[in-house]
Amino acid sequence: RRMRIVDVTDTEGRVVEPAWLDRAESVHRQLRTTLPADYAGRLAQVFANGGRLAVAADGEAVAGVALWRLIENTYEGRRLYVDDLVTDAARRSRGVGKALLGHLEDKARGLGCDVLALDSGAQRAAAHKFYFREGMHIPGFCFRKELK
Repeated sequence: RRMRIVDVTDTEGRVVEPAWLDRAESVHRQLRTTLPADYAGRLAQVFANGGRLAVAADGEAVAGVALWRLIENTYEGRRLYVDDLVTDAARRSRGVGKALLGHLEDKARGLGCDVLALDSGAQRAAAHKFYFREGMHIPGFCFRKELK
């Protein structure tokens, strides 16, 4: 079977593939374990604020999930920022992440972006090896202050 990438949302953030949104939840929760019980409701909020979703489909199963958005800033110009990139644990090291990242890079180029960027938890060493292998680098530190 050939894996394919499905854009779950359109360019305006409307869900155009609701069945794939439902199927994405279990894989997405492998990365974001604290997502609320109302997954679709939470993602509707994210989509309303610029988030977009794509999945890697293996037959009728979700093999990976990518949540992304466009950001304009003063130091990079237009960037495609990846909020979440996760491959189903049972399908890792089979090209799923590479396919999703390639899809996002193509999308970024098509949208006139200067940069493709993401943050990755300091503890995710295996993911970092993958990102380095895919030509990404670490340009700085991310500082954060919890407000609640």
